Amino acid sequence: MGLRNSISNFLFRQAEKRGWLDDFKGNIRYGGRYVSSNEETLASSDVYLLLQDISNQIALAKWKIADAEGVEQPHHPINKVLKRPNNYLTRSEFLKLLTNVFLIDGEVFPVFDGKEMHIASNVYAELDDRLIEHFTVNGVEIPSSMIRHIKNIGVDHIQGIGISKLGKDTLEGVLNAEKVLTDKYRKGGLLAFLLQLDAHINPKNAAQSKLITAILDQLEAIDESRTVKLIPLGKGYSIEAMKSPVEDEKILAYLNVYKKDLGKFMNVDIEVYRELMKKDIEKAMMYLHNKAVRPILQLFGEHLSALFFNGDSNFHVEAEINILDFVTYSTKTNIAYNLVRTMISTPDDSRAMLGFKKLNTDESSKLYISKDLVSGEDLGKATDDSLKGGDDDGKEKGSENI
Repeated sequence: MGLRNSISNFLFRQAEKRGWLDDFKGNIRYGGRYVSSNEETLASSDVYLLLQDISNQIALAKWKIADAEGVEQPHHPINKVLKRPNNYLTRSEFLKLLTNVFLIDGEVFPVFDGKEMHIASNVYAELDDRLIEHFTVNGVEIPSSMIRHIKNIGVDHIQGIGISKLGKDTLEGVLNAEKVLTDKYRKGGLLAFLLQLDAHINPKNAAQSKLITAILDQLEAIDESRTVKLIPLGKGYSIEAMKSPVEDEKILAYLNVYKKDLGKFMNVDIEVYRELMKKDIEKAMMYLHNKAVRPILQLFGEHLSALFFNGDSNFHVEAEINILDFVTYSTKTNIAYNLVRTMISTPDDSRAMLGFKKLNTDESSKLYISKDLVSGEDLGKATDDSLKGGDDDGKEKGSENI
């Protein structure tokens, strides 16, 4: 740990001297929002829903430093970085951004400058002839000890794959179909009108041209469904609403098929997830957790551990999910009751799980067991023998005096 810190601090000082850190921070500042090039991806409601549900679970996880035996190290200095990555993003914002970029782009680059964590954009990564990965941001090389390349692995060892690549065609089709329908109904459902004239249109006829222009101006001004236009027409003029070229049924049928496919690019079956959400939110959250969240937590933990510690370190970063966060309060109450009666938890443990303060009494800190959970031959050992009139040796009281 000490050697790693010494090396990191040295590289950090060298980076400051060379001005690399200023260049990097300038890239972070002036590079705009990292997801800006993918904002259209978030316009799909199904994609946005899944991204929110997945990233929220990851943000709600407890991130901690643990030793080789898995014992938490609450006083380790890296905990401060995990709790407050930098000055412009909170812990939750950083984790959600890290997750969203990872899922959309298929790769994300967290950077640790010795004090704060950032997410680098416009990163170019390549392997040299010794199979060492090098990173450059806008032509400026970043020390490899300060950056990690988190990849959603497909068939390439140097580049990850995300929904913006895997589902590009499907996503563009879905977004275009949704936009066509939205634009149609935003304009009241009618997209075009047909102006019919009995006479020949003569561009040199100033009166005719002026009248046609006035009619067209009135029609183009219809931008809301509640707008009513009254256009008086003379003899030989008529207006008909053209049949909309947008066939709603066909577009909706397309969306019903292909919108569901977008979730599969994030390893989630939208139909299964929706059905579970209708019937049992707990099962839906566990389905999402096992299918999508757990692998990401594992991957993030591995890379953050490598970012903060060297390979010989006994410490690592891991995430801890409280499964009980996914259950209803009534179910949580039943769980607490059963944990107490089976001697797994004390009453105080269950009170804390349900959100109450611990009583911190002798009775509330003891383990209890229910008689109906004791095997038949051991029932006498779990009850008060005095109630049966027997002593510890199984003899009746007073038998020695007979």
